[in-house]
Amino acid sequence: MTNPTETDSKTAQTHNQHHSDNEIDDAHTAEQKVTDAQAAALTLSNLSSTRRNEALIAIADTIEANKDRILKANAADVADAEKQVTAGEYTQAFVDRLTLSASKIESIADMVRSVAEQDDPLGETLTSRQLDNNLNLYKVTVPIGVIGTVFESRPDALVQISALSLKSGNAVILKGGSEAARSNRVLYECILEATPEVPSGWAQLIEAREDVHTLLEMDDAVDLIMPRGSSSFVQYVQDNTTIPVLGHTEGVCHVYVDSEADLEMATAVAYDAKVQYPAVCNAVETLLVHESVATQFLSQMIERYHDAGVELRGDERTQSIADTELDIDGEVEVIAASENDWTTEYGDLILSIAVVDSLTDAIDHINMYGSKHTESILTQDNKRAEQFMRAVDAASVFHNASTRFADGFRFGLGAEVGISTGKIHARGPVGLDGLTTYKYHLEGDGQQVATYSGSDAQSFDHTEFNETWPPTTDGNE
Repeated sequence: MTNPTETDSKTAQTHNQHHSDNEIDDAHTAEQKVTDAQAAALTLSNLSSTRRNEALIAIADTIEANKDRILKANAADVADAEKQVTAGEYTQAFVDRLTLSASKIESIADMVRSVAEQDDPLGETLTSRQLDNNLNLYKVTVPIGVIGTVFESRPDALVQISALSLKSGNAVILKGGSEAARSNRVLYECILEATPEVPSGWAQLIEAREDVHTLLEMDDAVDLIMPRGSSSFVQYVQDNTTIPVLGHTEGVCHVYVDSEADLEMATAVAYDAKVQYPAVCNAVETLLVHESVATQFLSQMIERYHDAGVELRGDERTQSIADTELDIDGEVEVIAASENDWTTEYGDLILSIAVVDSLTDAIDHINMYGSKHTESILTQDNKRAEQFMRAVDAASVFHNASTRFADGFRFGLGAEVGISTGKIHARGPVGLDGLTTYKYHLEGDGQQVATYSGSDAQSFDHTEFNETWPPTTDGNE
């Protein structure tokens, strides 16, 4: 891997003044890095909300101050990736996800500040229950512990994951793709430079492919694995670890234009869902159209997609509409869709289109071919929308809105470590809540279980009450 660029003089000076063990150590093995993260997690979980927020603001400031350094590293990654596009190994959409810009770096910094502005997810009392007089049970949110993440292509993911982990009191192991190695290294250096007061080892970067195998084997030290990638990759991770896995897989997202849709609105939303940024997992990959509006809608929509450079793949009815209703420069506007198209995440300016006979058919198509990511219905009939939203099995289901809204920042979560298409622990954009669990605190006064058993057993109250932990005692917190 190419060595990262040197820090600018101001950053280097600051780093020297606040030097700590929070620095990249290439001599450490992956096993040692995980062990260090495990040790840091115990201290990080008790770090005050104020100190965690201050560290996040420092990360945002440091990233902005090192904009040129980050862009230089990213340009080298992109240059190598462009060669792979020429060789047919990467797609241009893949390179687009890799590419950073000055405005993107500003957005990354803003995202970190947004995470800092979120309510503290730790120490929240979820329930309070009186078991008996002076015997009170509290359910309180706590960090998960050590989170291992494996992701590809998008360097901003490293910062998102780190920021959310820090805010939620979790130590984190970061493994990005080799295509973004320089970008990830510099961003990671910025994070460590900004957080000398955070427990050493809270964030660790592993870079070798074999390190992933080590990570997956350390079920005694790692509490959760969060892979971001294809379904086959996530399945590989699940098959090769006993650590709980919260996977971010493909987004085979649908927009369904209903018989009762406002077609002007539908045109705008369907366009946004595909064209606004096609390289991401919440972009629409299949457009479904009710047969009663198909000719009117698609005769406009196909042309608009054509003008935006979208390659269209359709079923026979879609092709027929294109052939009979359109004649743009004599070009074939819609090629025949294969069975594989209905399950493909293109991540590019490619879209499959199918005409369906009913709302039920649309629901059935989505539940058969979708990836349980994000689905949208466009209709003015609220009852039909309700039927769709109840029947479709997906993490996010929208009514009259672009699938592109499926995003942690847009949901008001600050950011996301990924979008979970599973159903256990967390679903949809995984923000701070998804990085916490809970434990029970029992406050007693010498009670014994023997008191509550036998023929003269004392009964439990099990009464809910409104009090947070730790309880107020003698007028003091």
